[in-house]
Amino acid sequence: MEKFTVVVMEGDQTGQELLEEGLRVLDPTLTGVNIEFARFDLSLENRRATQNQVVHEAAAAMKEHGYGYKAATITPEIPGDVGSPNAILRKGIDGTVIVRTGRRIPGITPVAGVYAPISVVRMAVDDAYGAKEWREGEGVDEIAYRTEKISRKICRGVAQYAFEQARKTNAKVFGGPKFTVSPVYEGMLKEEMDLASKSYAEVKYEPQLIDATYALLMNTSGEPLVIPALNRDGDCLSDLVLQMFGSIAGAESILLAFDDQQNTSTVMAEAPHGTAPGLFGKNVANPMAMLLAAASLLTFFKTKEADLASRAIYESTLEAVVEGTRTADLGGTASTTDFTDEVIRRMKTKLEVWKTLA
Repeated sequence: MEKFTVVVMEGDQTGQELLEEGLRVLDPTLTGVNIEFARFDLSLENRRATQNQVVHEAAAAMKEHGYGYKAATITPEIPGDVGSPNAILRKGIDGTVIVRTGRRIPGITPVAGVYAPISVVRMAVDDAYGAKEWREGEGVDEIAYRTEKISRKICRGVAQYAFEQARKTNAKVFGGPKFTVSPVYEGMLKEEMDLASKSYAEVKYEPQLIDATYALLMNTSGEPLVIPALNRDGDCLSDLVLQMFGSIAGAESILLAFDDQQNTSTVMAEAPHGTAPGLFGKNVANPMAMLLAAASLLTFFKTKEADLASRAIYESTLEAVVEGTRTADLGGTASTTDFTDEVIRRMKTKLEVWKTLA
């Protein structure tokens, strides 16, 4: 059986607690997938102690092995401190695309009647983030400037993965940048979207300006969507889309790096939420996002065993909610570990039955 090494990046507070819950559903004795875990301590304390060297080491290990699973971490606000590890990790693996998928959680009332899943596929680098900024002048005559850049390579990765995601999920590629106002800069992403659409003739394609995308999202309901976006636009869209489903608990975040042929070379899965310090140590935080991140990571292994394990996690997690096992944020009384216990119980049943029916 093929062996996989997953780089596990430990975090802070509830981020670490929920990581441990996610590792329970990735246990090889449960999934039947031959996984070895290489752990790196990315807690704030250790990042400070190593001056971020541990983050660089984790990135190098991910690039070597191809897979990462990260806990939420604290980003200190003190200037000159270690900062967020995310930028280092993205640069270290040459991660260029972030995918976040919002989906309906059974029993949770979504906003505006949204029902079908919505994935935002955005740039992970460039655009407004990391741009050169400066000011000139004084008083009311002071002017602020910012120099941004995007590349065709990144635009192509976003566009092509958006269509691939839409093909896999039977969704429509929807939205886009403000290409009419910015035909040279933002138009580059639109050009790559149009080009990718020719290679995916079976995928529905409805380009929209970014402002129209926001407005039309309030009217969507029954059709799955995939929205390719610039870095800044995608960051804002992700926050909106996840909250449209009433909770970010049912979403996972994926960072992707690609080779020269646009094949996925490295993937890092995590939850889109933070460390929730107010819940730390109380065994009440919702582990759904980390469990779903684990399920998503398994899909990139591309083996039968991993695909079945991924499906078992997805189905068991949502079924548990449907049948009443819910943490407090979803109106229930289950603890963090209680919820994972129920998911694992259901996974065992499914995997055993599927093995029998194989």
